[in-house]
Amino acid sequence: MPIIAVRNLVVRYRRTPILARITRQIPPDPVVANVSLMLARGEILGLVGESGSGKSTILRAIAGLWPPSAGDITLEGANLPARVTARDRAALRRVQAVFQNPDASLNPRHTVREILAQPLRLYFNAKANEVEARARSLMADVRLDPAHLDRRPAQLSGGERQRVALARAFAAEPDVILCDEVTSALDVSVQASVLALIHDLCHARGTSCLFVAHDIAVVAALCDRVAVLHQGRIVEQGPARSVCSTPEHPYTRSLIGAVHRA
Repeated sequence: MPIIAVRNLVVRYRRTPILARITRQIPPDPVVANVSLMLARGEILGLVGESGSGKSTILRAIAGLWPPSAGDITLEGANLPARVTARDRAALRRVQAVFQNPDASLNPRHTVREILAQPLRLYFNAKANEVEARARSLMADVRLDPAHLDRRPAQLSGGERQRVALARAFAAEPDVILCDEVTSALDVSVQASVLALIHDLCHARGTSCLFVAHDIAVVAALCDRVAVLHQGRIVEQGPARSVCSTPEHPYTRSLIGAVHRA
């Protein structure tokens, strides 16, 4: 059984007005149209496509941040409520998200220690001594000096902030990590180290990962499987090595060709 299953997902950004429904006017075109995905336990699945293809929308729908217009999302066979506010604490713990810009999700007034303490207290009722030990362990896991625990996000580099965001997500001991363009704002050398970190953390802990990116070369380097999204629809999916070496769909070939030209 897949850890996450998305079936016939449809997402529209603009809802059909009541009058349009009464008069049976055509609803707005979906941003995501009838997308189905399966994420196996311990698997890293790459979702790749150009900007505006709908890949981040799918991730946000799974995270409960944008309710779909139609379709089902299940977590290990159980229905996952469409809105994050309707999910219980267990579901919240099991599905964690890391976004492109950590500045938007890390409280600038809190130290790294306080940021990591929040999920430890929320999900595990950790006491002060347990929080300290676990926070230091998490810093080692994401390859940061424990001295950074006393710093605030503004005192960290972009790569260090993203590592803190990953540490906070893994502090919840999730089954699934949703990564939305987490390396696209980083320097190339920093990208490589963060990708290696995600790979190592997921495989060491058996955590599944949905990794959203616009760069198919990044996806090929990290992911076990890849799904190619074009204009809100999956046009090709399969093992990353197979899709990237022998692409079948013209759009996939164009993505790979763009990497080769660059």
